[in-house]
Order: sequence, then C-alpha cells, then structure tokens
Amino acid sequence: MKTDNLKILRKVSVRLLLIITLAMFLATGCASRQAARHDPGVTIYAPEKSAKMCLKNDTDYAIDAYDPWECFNRDVYLFNYYFDTYFYLPVVHAYEWIMPDFLEDRVSGIFKNFGELGNLTNNLLQGKAEGTAVTTFRVLMNSTLGLGGMFDVATGAGLPAYKEDFGQTLGHYGVGPGPYLVLPVFGPSSLRDAGGLVVDGGVRTLALDGATRNLNHKETVRTTVNVTEAIDKRHRTPFRYYQSGSPFEYDHVRKLYLEYRKIEVAK
Repeated sequence: MKTDNLKILRKVSVRLLLIITLAMFLATGCASRQAARHDPGVTIYAPEKSAKMCLKNDTDYAIDAYDPWECFNRDVYLFNYYFDTYFYLPVVHAYEWIMPDFLEDRVSGIFKNFGELGNLTNNLLQGKAEGTAVTTFRVLMNSTLGLGGMFDVATGAGLPAYKEDFGQTLGHYGVGPGPYLVLPVFGPSSLRDAGGLVVDGGVRTLALDGATRNLNHKETVRTTVNVTEAIDKRHRTPFRYYQSGSPFEYDHVRKLYLEYRKIEVAK
C-alpha cells in the first residue's frame, strides 16, 4: 500500500513539475515582451524567424526528441499560429462575448461528458477495470443527476476522471511514439498519437451519428455540434502560439509534449 502511494505521489509530482515549467516558460516570455517595450536592446524573434530554425539533415544536434520532419513541423507550427491568431481565436472571443460565463460552463460540461465515451472505450481496451468502472459511473451520474453533463456531480461524489485516448492505448501495448509531428490546427502530436486521434474521432463520429439518427435536419445538428465543440475546446485551452516571445518555443513545446505523453502512457 505504501509503495502504491509513493508511485502515485511521484506521478503527481512529475506532472506538477511539467505544468510549473510550462507556466514559468510562458511567464518569462510575457516578461520579455514587456521589457522589449522599454528596452530597444531586447530582441524579440518574429514567428517567421523561429519557424526557419530547423535542423539541417547533415547536422548532428544533441536533442532529446525524434523529429526527422522538423522543417515541415515548424512550417505547420507557423501555420497554426496564423490560423489561431486571425481566425480561431477571434471566433472563440466572439463566442465568449455572446455567451454568459454560466452557459459557457454548462456547454463545456456537456462536451466533457460526451468525451467520457473515449475514456470509457480506451480504459476498456487497456483492461483497466477500475478506470472502466469509475468512468461508467461518471457517465451515468453526470448524464442523469448532472443533466447531461451540465453539472459534474460525479467528481464531487469522489469519482475522478480517468482520461485515456487511443494513443495511450497503443502505448500501453508497447507501440512507440514514432516521429514527432505537428498537426494542422490540432498542434503537437506524434505519429502514434495522430493515428490515435483518427480512431478516437471515428468512435466519436459513430456515437454522434447514433444519437442524432432519428432527428430532423440531423446533418445540420451534427455540424452545429462539431463546430460548437471545436470552439468550446479552444475556449478551454489557455495555450497561445508564440506567447513566450522565444525563438526556442517550438523546442520547448516539443519537449514538454513528449515528456507529458510518456507520463500519460505509463500511468
């Protein structure tokens, strides 16, 4: 029992350290930009410049990441910056301006509850009895007492979320992450996790199709659900591209993502 507690404490400590590191990294970048406004000697790298800092094929760098597609990944990272800044975030900000905070939280709760389907499926595929049982009870409680997930009564009842995705399921059975990969819009990933996204997306699509099969104008309903979920997901994600102002933001994000996924697969 004592050994199990130590393992849990170690995992929590490592996750907390990663979160603190990312927070300090972003905070340092914000401070750098503030200093640049008052000190002309401070250099802030433009996104375009940092996107060109990919490694040449004939150069051997000591980096703790398998990133053979780095030039491509950096270009996609830059694309994501422009897409996020000039399209995605303005749409999200309009949504936040229109929706009262109370309704935003209720919408987020509904989509989180719907996302439990993926958690349930992957806990089951990994043979995690506790995660499967707890997730099942969470869905039942939040779908009924929580009014479709608008209120998270399960967490208050001592049933925490057991988050699992198909990328973690593949890792559970020994599939390595493969090359690091930055996906358009979705952001940091790996070859394994990108495949996992396809499977998880397929499960979600089947579930949504089943839930809306008997509705009138079901295609319109499905499109509305998909768009609203995408907006809500970005609304709940605090990350902003090039917020650090550092030319090495790509490298830091890559490192943090890969380390985080190692922890998620090992838990």
